[in-house]
Amino acid sequence: MQIILIGFIIDIPISIPLQFLAFIIAYLLTDFINGFIHMVMDNTDNYTSIFGPFIANFHRHHQTPMYTKRPIPIVYFNESGAKIWLVPYLIFVIVLLLGFNMSPMLLHALVYIGILSSVAEISHYLCHTSNSKIVRFLGRYRILLSRQHHELHHQCDNMHYAFLNGVSDSILNWIAKRIYPGYKKTTDLHFAHYSPDDTLKR
Repeated sequence: MQIILIGFIIDIPISIPLQFLAFIIAYLLTDFINGFIHMVMDNTDNYTSIFGPFIANFHRHHQTPMYTKRPIPIVYFNESGAKIWLVPYLIFVIVLLLGFNMSPMLLHALVYIGILSSVAEISHYLCHTSNSKIVRFLGRYRILLSRQHHELHHQCDNMHYAFLNGVSDSILNWIAKRIYPGYKKTTDLHFAHYSPDDTLKR
């Protein structure tokens, strides 16, 4: 669907300055949207719902933060597949492109959000697995998520949920402190009820 969206949006040209503005807006919004969903998932414990396995996978990452190293395209595909909200979002944008006369800049921004939401997974993966100079450079200038910034999410509680570049974390931290007690006090405690063998069996 991301490829389909790119094909559609190519036929809706806009000027370079508006293209750049649409991308920057989408970059900032993607960081916030994905961080907000991350915050909700980390603080939700409804494991019997249809989304239960995905919620549990979020929580499992806190106990085993290191990813298995895989080629970036495989990570892109696998991690995007776990973003269950992304499919209806992409369908929604396709419907807008096909059936509604909307601002070209807005449509470009919506398409970028759909793609950058997968890039956010790559950014998160790299900050856990890579020490390359390029990744450190991109993290230093907040193009991608830096390891130092994201470490606070695992070390502290109820903060730094964004994982594209982390620029929206000040807003997300403010929201989190007002609506959640923190995942270390709630959902993380569920692991204490299971031994490693039990966890593997489940």
